[in-house]
Amino acid sequence: MVKKSSSRLPKRKGEFTYRGKTVSELQELSLEEFAELLPSRERRSIKRGFTDGQKKVLHEFKEGKRVRTHHRDMIILPEMIGTAIEIHNGKQFVGVELQPEMIGHRFGEFAPTRPKVNHGSAGVGATRSSKFVPLK
Repeated sequence: MVKKSSSRLPKRKGEFTYRGKTVSELQELSLEEFAELLPSRERRSIKRGFTDGQKKVLHEFKEGKRVRTHHRDMIILPEMIGTAIEIHNGKQFVGVELQPEMIGHRFGEFAPTRPKVNHGSAGVGATRSSKFVPLK
């Protein structure tokens, strides 16, 4: 079962830029030139090279195939923008539409592995004060 995209980002005023470059300018850069714009951890990851699994995901993007992946550590590149992918969160695949604001982040940031916890109210006998609460 695939969930709807839960990655809603705020609407931006004007055209999106990343480090002063528009999305079309970023897509024209080589991978090495783009890496120089990224923060140090992502830049280091790209300079060390992609793993075999990450290369396969990148190849699927270039072919235009539907991408379903377990590779949560893949960095979102400018050429991926505008496509829909499915990222595994440990239990199921979560659908995510890649938007310009996601450039430089990793896939795993948009498919949370732990659900939000909603605690209910305390049960009868759980606290000292509940001794004096009528049952109905």
